[in-house]
Amino acid sequence: MSNRTLRDGIVVGLIGYFAVAVLYAVFDLIAARGMLHTVDMLGKAVFRDLRDASVLQMPMELDVTAIIWYSGLHLVLSLAIGMIVTSLIAYSEQHPEKSTLVLLILIAGFVVTVAAVGMLTSGFRELLPWWSIVVANVLAVIFAGMYLVRQRPGTWERLSPFAGRSASA
Repeated sequence: MSNRTLRDGIVVGLIGYFAVAVLYAVFDLIAARGMLHTVDMLGKAVFRDLRDASVLQMPMELDVTAIIWYSGLHLVLSLAIGMIVTSLIAYSEQHPEKSTLVLLILIAGFVVTVAAVGMLTSGFRELLPWWSIVVANVLAVIFAGMYLVRQRPGTWERLSPFAGRSASA
């Protein structure tokens, strides 16, 4: 892995992490639950084995430890995804003929990520609806994609079915 791919992977991971975190902070503020409600709930579910979603509907004290642990887990997973994505982008740069395969892998990764988060949070669906999981991940893709398109010229043309590859052929 080149230094460029490593750097871009870290940035893409951070962009994804912050896009999701900001969305849920805003989501929680609009719902009048407090800015850290969702991350607190997820931290309690993952690290405190809290499974009864009805408990989460009542006012609860924030568990700072669970919030920190969950935020750390989310950051590590986001950085790993960023590394995978940028490695795939770098591969498509070196093997342009494989760009369609790379695009399909990226789309499959998005679907798997949304499905995995959805399944892991199924007990909290009323507090963490499907639409919010999809929107959070779409925002992460859009912002990270904007970064990659700027940093790696030709990425859009190689990977996008809308870029008009056939028009230039």
